Amino acid sequence: MNEPEKQMPRIIGRRQFLSRSGMGIGSLALAGLLSDDGRAGDQPLPAGRTHFDGPAQHVIHVFLNGGMSQVDTFDPKPELTRRGGQMLPFDNLQTERKTGVALPSPFTFAQHGESGIPVSDLFPHLSKCVDDMAVIRSMHAELPNHEMSLMLMNSGDQRLVRPSFGSWLTWGMGSENQNLPGFVALCPGGLPVGGAGNWRSAFLPGVYQGTLVDTSGTDASKLIKDIRNERLTGAQQRQQFDLLQKMNSRHLEQRPGEAAIEARIQSFEMAFRMQTEATEAFDVTQEPEHIVKMYGDGPQNRQLLIARRLVERGVRFVQTWHGSGQPWDSHSNIKGEHRKVAEQCDQGLAALIIDLKQRGLLSKTLILCTGEFGRTPSVEMGQNGSGASQGRDHNHWGYSLWMAGGGIKGGTIYGATDEFGFKAVENPVSVHDLHATMLHQLGYDHKRLTYRFAGRDFRLTDVHGEVIKEILI
Repeated sequence: MNEPEKQMPRIIGRRQFLSRSGMGIGSLALAGLLSDDGRAGDQPLPAGRTHFDGPAQHVIHVFLNGGMSQVDTFDPKPELTRRGGQMLPFDNLQTERKTGVALPSPFTFAQHGESGIPVSDLFPHLSKCVDDMAVIRSMHAELPNHEMSLMLMNSGDQRLVRPSFGSWLTWGMGSENQNLPGFVALCPGGLPVGGAGNWRSAFLPGVYQGTLVDTSGTDASKLIKDIRNERLTGAQQRQQFDLLQKMNSRHLEQRPGEAAIEARIQSFEMAFRMQTEATEAFDVTQEPEHIVKMYGDGPQNRQLLIARRLVERGVRFVQTWHGSGQPWDSHSNIKGEHRKVAEQCDQGLAALIIDLKQRGLLSKTLILCTGEFGRTPSVEMGQNGSGASQGRDHNHWGYSLWMAGGGIKGGTIYGATDEFGFKAVENPVSVHDLHATMLHQLGYDHKRLTYRFAGRDFRLTDVHGEVIKEILI
C-alpha cells in the first residue's frame, strides 16, 4: 500500500454547496439542467481523491435493524447453556429493561469452512461463506436505545446531527456513475427507526445524502415513483427546465449563498439523469434465472441482488435495511422471531458474497453486516420485574458483526465477550474503530478526512478511532 500523500484541498463549486436536507427519489422532480448534447451540464458527484490506494471502492452495508443476538448467531456460549435458568454469577449489566436468569440459545452451533468459525443454524447458507468473513465478537455501543445506537452506527455520534458514513464516503470519493445517486438506501415496507436521519448528509452538501428506495415491490418501473414523465416529451421538458434554471438563477442572485436553492437545482439534474438508467438498474428480471434463484425470494433477498447491481454500475455506498421499524428486535420470543427474520435474508447474504466473488467484485467491495447493538444473554423481564419472557433485551455492552471483501481477512475471529456473551472483554471494538477501519480500506486516513463547518474541522470518527489491522489482509 502506498504511503499516504499530502491531502489536497478540496475545491467545491458554488453549485455544490447544497442544503443540509437532501431529497429522496420520491420527491425529486423530473427535471435537469441540460447542455446542448442532452446531458446535464455539471457533474454533481465528481470522482474525488483518496489519501492512498485502498483495496475497496464500494460499500454494501447490510443493516439487520432491531438488534441481532450475538449468542444466537456468531458467539456461542456453552457456559450459558450450563447455567440456563440460573442467575448469572454477577449483577446483570444495566440495559433498557430488567433482565433475569440465563437464557440458553435455542439454536445449534457448528463449525464451518476451513477456518472452523462457529455459526448457528439460523444461517445455513451464510455459514458456507465463513472463510470469506471476519467476525468481530467484541463490538460495543454506548446506550441500549435504538435511535441513539442507530445514529452512532451510521454517523459516529449518538446525540448530535452528523453526516452518515455513506455521505462522508460519497463526498470524499464521488460516484462512478453520474446517472445514479452515489448513496442509495434500500428498505422494504417503510422506514427504519429514525427514518431519513440514518442516511442524512447533515452539514455536508445535500447531494451526498442517501436516496431511499422502497424495495417491497417487484415492478422495477414502480420502485422509483415518478421516475418518468408520461405527459411531456424530452424537448418539452428541456424548455420547461431552461425556464426553471433562469428562475432559480435569478432567485439565487437575490439570495447569495442560499443552499436550499442550489440543492433544488442539483436535485433536478440528478433526477433527469436517473430517467436514463435507474429503472434498468433496479430491474432484477434482467438477471439470468440461476442468479435470481441463487439469491432467493422475498424483498430482503431481492434487494441484496439490487445492491450488487448498483455497485456493479458504480454506486459508491448501498445500505440495505431489513425492513421498517426494527424487525430483529426480539423481546419476547427469540426462537421464533429470530428464525423468521434470518430465513428472510440468509440465502441472499450468502449469494451476495458468492456473486461478488465470481464477478471479481468482492475484492473491491466492502460488505458490513450489523445491527445497532446485540441482545442480552439473560431473559427479559416485565417492567415491574416479573413475567419473564423467552426473549432478550437490548445489549450495547457486547455484540457481534461480520465483514467481508474489500481487503478484509476472511476466516477470522476478532475479540471476545465474557463467558456468557454479555460484555466485550477482549480487544473491544468501538463504532469509531469500525469506521476508521472501513475508511482505511477505502483509501482514507480517518484523521485527515475532514470538513470545515461552523469554524472547526469535523471528521466521521470525531477524536476517536483506531484501525483494526488484525482483520486486514
